[in-house]
Amino acid sequence: MPIEHVIFIPGVLLIGTILGYVLGARAARAGLEKKKRRARE
Repeated sequence: MPIEHVIFIPGVLLIGTILGYVLGARAARAGLEKKKRRARE
């Protein structure tokens, strides 16, 4: 296995994890905000 795989694959996994966390957190915040708006009405 070339050294590029040792660096590239974990790097891609780390970037994917961070991106998923950020997008998921944003979606969760938007969902909570929507729920709060509905409760106020």
